[in-house]
Amino acid sequence: MNPSTALARVLVDELVRGGVRDVVLAPGSRSAPLAYAVQQAERDGRLRLHVRVDERTAGFLALGLAKGSGAPVPVITTSGTAVANLHPAVLEAHHTGVPLVVLSADRPAELRGTGANQTTVQPGMFGSAVRWSADLPAPESVESVGAVHRSSVCRALAAALGVLASGGAASHAGPVHLNVSFRDPLTPDFLPQDHQDGAEFAGSRWLSGNQSEGLTGRAEGRQWVVPPAPSMAMSWGGVEHVPRTLVVLGDLGAAIPSQQVLEWAGRHGYPVIAEPFGDHDRSTTVPHGPLLLTDPDWLSNHRPERVLVAGRVTLSRAVAALLRTTGVRVEVCTTTADWPDPGHVVHAVHPIATLLDSNGAVADDAWLASWRDAGSAVVQAIGAEPPSWGTGLAVGALVGEVLPEGARLFVGSSNPVRDLDLGMAPRSAPLTVLANRGLAGIDGCLSTAIGLALTTEAPSFAWVGDLTFLHDTNALVIGPDEPRPNLTVLVTNDGGGGIFRTLEHGAPERADDFGRIFGTPTGTDFGALCRAHGIRHVLARTREDAAEALSAAPAGITVVEVPVDPESHRAAHERLRRVAREALAISD
Repeated sequence: MNPSTALARVLVDELVRGGVRDVVLAPGSRSAPLAYAVQQAERDGRLRLHVRVDERTAGFLALGLAKGSGAPVPVITTSGTAVANLHPAVLEAHHTGVPLVVLSADRPAELRGTGANQTTVQPGMFGSAVRWSADLPAPESVESVGAVHRSSVCRALAAALGVLASGGAASHAGPVHLNVSFRDPLTPDFLPQDHQDGAEFAGSRWLSGNQSEGLTGRAEGRQWVVPPAPSMAMSWGGVEHVPRTLVVLGDLGAAIPSQQVLEWAGRHGYPVIAEPFGDHDRSTTVPHGPLLLTDPDWLSNHRPERVLVAGRVTLSRAVAALLRTTGVRVEVCTTTADWPDPGHVVHAVHPIATLLDSNGAVADDAWLASWRDAGSAVVQAIGAEPPSWGTGLAVGALVGEVLPEGARLFVGSSNPVRDLDLGMAPRSAPLTVLANRGLAGIDGCLSTAIGLALTTEAPSFAWVGDLTFLHDTNALVIGPDEPRPNLTVLVTNDGGGGIFRTLEHGAPERADDFGRIFGTPTGTDFGALCRAHGIRHVLARTREDAAEALSAAPAGITVVEVPVDPESHRAAHERLRRVAREALAISD
């Protein structure tokens, strides 16, 4: 057995021992030893392999698998630009605490800086975005492969999960980078079939995929296995009770169920404005909460003394404006050391893991009722004058209405997530909403959604805009031997960058500049694109057609395209705010 094959098999064996069950591979020559090793491990039933031809797609697929399962997921690449293509996924994992493991193959270190083909300085490529990194040199012999390599894998997995060997919390989870150099030969030595079952070969034992013993033997008594991430005990007692408190619930990621925040707020009589992310019962939040904040007259009469922010808030300008309001005390409950405070207004920070609930607080029922009644009035007004079909807001309302109970929805950045936030009516049926809000990019969204769908039996859906879809169409390139998800992808096609129409760039007086540099229409035939990839495509022009397509249980990948009038975004949002203001004026 050659040293490169020996090293790859030891690394993969230790990954499996450490709890890895899914691996994503982007093909390449320098990474060939790892490719052979993970394929053999899949054949032996030790892991599930996913192969993608595009490294950026591979990175986001691994991100989705890790986000959905909570387990570390390695993504394997060859050397050079292949590693750099993982940077967007690494940054997203960094900002959202997802245990992504970059396992990059490299040329031997002496080739760096010499002009050698496909060779650059890969160690440190991701900077401070990774929790841990190591640069493993190419072994000179089979005998030099062993404990140090297994130990490096253990350290990588522990850092990715953010845990100590004992299982105690050490830091927040996130991406790690294990850079591994390989020398030629990069292919396994050929062995006759009768020599592949435990036979001695070239002085070393052949390591098959289902063996747990290393080539140089396991260190005596070493049974170090990366433990699962510890469940986080909820504690809220360090938060002083302030009766006129408004809770703003953002994206908590996997650190804490959002439902627990709602239950705590309910016991204290605090109204909750929630972004759509998480697994909570949306019937207990203030419906259309961000719309209430857009009415200055109503808000001046119901201004909170304190706003308590739980999670990361990224969607609403009205929420951001409230946090900057003079006289409003802002406090944050955080799961990490780098708590969110873009406006530099936070007065106090409360670690969620150490706060203990105080049951002695006296709820202000009138305060809670004033917010909930106002939200109910807005719901009734919008129900009487709903957004017209052909707008993103109407699609948001439909999504909340027809997705099946227990569904899991990944929502892309730009307009879809905002249309869901503003358009979805209160819903009691369980619905889990996820997104890549670490940097809120449109890259890799399809790949992330596919990864999520491959980790659950729940009905899986994704909702993205047309540019977000086009940005990641390589995600649809799934080979015939690869695991395929059951996933329905809703694409609202407004012919370009519709999000900019709701911003200052979309003002009527800027129309002459808008189309080329912001609207960026493509004219893509989505049906033809899907046919090229063998993907089922449904063009749903009517609300009834869209409802039928989204109500069906996902089977394979289906793309449901809903045309949206690109000129409707700005007017639809202004109309929604007008309806809300009129309802609040009557109810107050």
